[in-house]
Amino acid sequence: MALLVVSMAVFLDAMKICWSLSSFFVVMKTISLNKAKMRVSTSQLQQLTIFTTVLTGGGVGTMYYLLQKKFAESGYHKLALQKLESCPFAMESLGAPPLKVHNIHLTDRNNRIAQHTAQIKIPVTGSKTGGYLYTSSFRDPDTNSWSLKQAVLKLREGQTIDLLNSSPVASQTQVAENTQGVETGDWHK
Repeated sequence: MALLVVSMAVFLDAMKICWSLSSFFVVMKTISLNKAKMRVSTSQLQQLTIFTTVLTGGGVGTMYYLLQKKFAESGYHKLALQKLESCPFAMESLGAPPLKVHNIHLTDRNNRIAQHTAQIKIPVTGSKTGGYLYTSSFRDPDTNSWSLKQAVLKLREGQTIDLLNSSPVASQTQVAENTQGVETGDWHK
């Protein structure tokens, strides 16, 4: 997964290079005209720049789509959403159904995936409000299955719902008290 994030960074760097290519081609044309070695028309250089930019942009778009698709199909992502959907209090607080799950922000530092651990922040909305589903999962090396270690829904209004506490009464108490015990800040420690 880290390789995919690195690939995304490479594509973004390539996009920056494409923008600088247009000025490079203008300089090359000036040099070639001065030395009369190779003549390339301005329109050909513009076409090459546009083609390179479109090709790189398409590559970046494809990479973004594939990364989001891989996140959505992963076991830790599905497990977290199943836990959210199985909590009637959380679903009612969001105003769901319908529950809309948005794309993960790839640049968010809360999203960390390793071979045996995954910590992600999933944006979700319902008809009433929205928020973030903070999850921390680990993979059992023997069974190769994911298990939730933490699943917390933080609503825009500041309410926090611990989804692993299955008691709706306890969840309502946590929301009323706006609990401070659930930690989502420094996951990487």
